[in-house]
Amino acid sequence: MKTINPATGKVIKEYSEMSFEEVSGIIYRANIAQKQWKERSFTNRSVNLNKISELLKENKDRLGKLMSTEMGKPFSQSVGEIEKCAWVCEYYAENAEGFLADDTVETDASKSYVTFNPLGTVLSIMPWNFPFWQLFRFAAPALMAGNAVILSHSENVTGCALEIEKIIHGSGISSDLFRTILVQNENMKPVVQHDGIVAVTLTGSTRAGKIVASQAGEALKKTVLELGGSDPSIILADADIKQAAESCVDSRLLNSGQSCIAAKRFVVVEEVYDEFVSEFKKLMETKKVGDPFDEATDIGPMAREDLRDGLHDQVQKSIQAGANCTLGGGKPGAAGSFYPVTILENVTKGMPAYDEELFGPVASIIKVKDETEAIKVANDSIYGLGASIYSSDIEKAEKLAAEQLEAGCCFVNDFVKSDPRLPFGGIKQSGYGRELGLYGIREFVNTKTVYVR
Repeated sequence: MKTINPATGKVIKEYSEMSFEEVSGIIYRANIAQKQWKERSFTNRSVNLNKISELLKENKDRLGKLMSTEMGKPFSQSVGEIEKCAWVCEYYAENAEGFLADDTVETDASKSYVTFNPLGTVLSIMPWNFPFWQLFRFAAPALMAGNAVILSHSENVTGCALEIEKIIHGSGISSDLFRTILVQNENMKPVVQHDGIVAVTLTGSTRAGKIVASQAGEALKKTVLELGGSDPSIILADADIKQAAESCVDSRLLNSGQSCIAAKRFVVVEEVYDEFVSEFKKLMETKKVGDPFDEATDIGPMAREDLRDGLHDQVQKSIQAGANCTLGGGKPGAAGSFYPVTILENVTKGMPAYDEELFGPVASIIKVKDETEAIKVANDSIYGLGASIYSSDIEKAEKLAAEQLEAGCCFVNDFVKSDPRLPFGGIKQSGYGRELGLYGIREFVNTKTVYVR
């Protein structure tokens, strides 16, 4: 196992994979630690979560540097990610007890209520694109609920995974309650099916989600899956075009375009198509691709060379099928996994740019006749993670977002983003279950009915 700097292509560090026997011992000890942890009060657990937040903020520059080095995110965005992780720890430290308070239900019993108990040791399989955030948005509520956590991270951010472990242990939490394991994806099945693992959460591709869900299903283990997305942004005729274009560009290029909830398909009604595309392209042209540690850089390298090559293949196949590349589209010959800001127009069904998730700085623009067709095209996807709609008629846009768009997160006049206070997740092949908010912390508990005659 090794980490590679995507900006230079050079190996950062090599690691030894753990044996199944080592991992099994880690899981066994996590179960013992969890039985002690679940007996502690919420107030007691919150002390540790607040300490984790404090340590994250104290070390944000160092951790941000590691993140940018391992996966290429612009440094300022890496630091922002660490700060967001601190926020989610503080949020659950404050709110977990209320979220998991007993819920009284009036029945013919003398007393009946719902109580929430931790499940045990939960396995988390996490991706490289937000190395800290993806883990903490699950781990903060899981730990506050009284569970133990085992982390299996993407190989290319192994350094981040081990630093996460150090930060959590530094809070005073038992070194057995949270552990990072180093295991290749192809060797994860016995870990997923281990008797000491009660549930599994995975953030990653739809393909990976299907594999892990199948493995967990064989052992009847609960899963939460946050998978891919091809989020539409609908631009209606009455939208504030300048504001919409700025928001759409920010969404498409955040994290160098490598975000599951980034806007990827821009569905624009023909009445304002030319105006929107002109403004959108003008903004896209100003974005600088380069060294993630250069303050002027907007977009760093893609996380791995194979990911860059796969994206380029999708772009070229779309062009061959009739898409019009009006910006970018060429694969750089220099070292590193860089890819230019790219715009594809005349995108139609049957092209990768329409049907698939393009995980990088590539925008697919689709012209539609009217609002009705815009909703139809937006929903014409195997994915259902996020969606956004831009209109000056807030009441109408809100109604469309709430009732017509097929996605787990629908935003009006803004781009989709995760927030500790709101549930996050998708439908269709974007997965199932929720993270964050009240609903996130209740995913990995036993929702137990207690009935007293």
